[in-house]
Amino acid sequence: MKILFVVNPVAGTDKAKKLVPLIKEKMDKTHIIYKITLTSKPKEATDITIKGLEEGFNSIVAVGGDGTINEVAMGIVQKGYGTLGIIPGGTGNDLARSLDIPQDPEEALYSLLSGVTKDIDFGRINGKIFLNVASMGMDAEIVKRNEKIKKIIKSSISYTISMIMTLALYKSKRLTIELDKDSIETDVLLAAVSNGKYYGGGIKICPMASIDDGYFHVVIIKKMSKLKLFTLFPLVFKGEHINITDYVSVYKSKNVNLKFDNELILNIDGEVLTVKDSVSFITHSQKIKVYAK
Repeated sequence: MKILFVVNPVAGTDKAKKLVPLIKEKMDKTHIIYKITLTSKPKEATDITIKGLEEGFNSIVAVGGDGTINEVAMGIVQKGYGTLGIIPGGTGNDLARSLDIPQDPEEALYSLLSGVTKDIDFGRINGKIFLNVASMGMDAEIVKRNEKIKKIIKSSISYTISMIMTLALYKSKRLTIELDKDSIETDVLLAAVSNGKYYGGGIKICPMASIDDGYFHVVIIKKMSKLKLFTLFPLVFKGEHINITDYVSVYKSKNVNLKFDNELILNIDGEVLTVKDSVSFITHSQKIKVYAK
């Protein structure tokens, strides 16, 4: 094992950067060759990963949030080899939750050093990849609002505040949802294409999602009154919203295409993008090897 730690120093309001001394302390007690590199700009983790693999590092560990993990995974996918490691150092750390990786960084490092791996799925969206959850509608609006709020409130509670504000203001969107064997047209508040179970700092958006079964689970929350929406909202944290079948539907599909009028905001593993007219989610035949039990 030869490990490259890719640290996003601004992830989790500097949480990841503060983990560097811990990593050095623990790794210096092993006989494993390792290197720590800090990113200096967005998207740089992908380039660092590719360079590290070319230099002979066979394990690339993302130290940061879901965005950092996504960038490191992109590098591994582009090279076609390498094992992804994760030390949670962001605000949400939802992919780690979906993989049952300890939220405590020291425990996560020990788990990684045990060498146990599993192969997980990932999806492609308009040239990008996602490992955990991609969504559009109310959820993506929440993420966009949270980008501003978390600069003031530096904890995961910022997401909850952003969600409550969006619940009060958001209007449903008309979507056509094309699945492997079905097509649905309806007014939705949220459409989440799930590979993992969690997003938004531990919200269990899709309890039945399996990160290695070769399928997406698509959660559709339909238009409803504000009163009903605020009633439903607390259930999402534990995944109990899926029992409200009058308003929540879940589908299983290898590929998903969403069509809509004009533009919508798309949330890919915590990154917010604007998309126009349609967007396709495609399961990839390739897997990513990850240190996880």
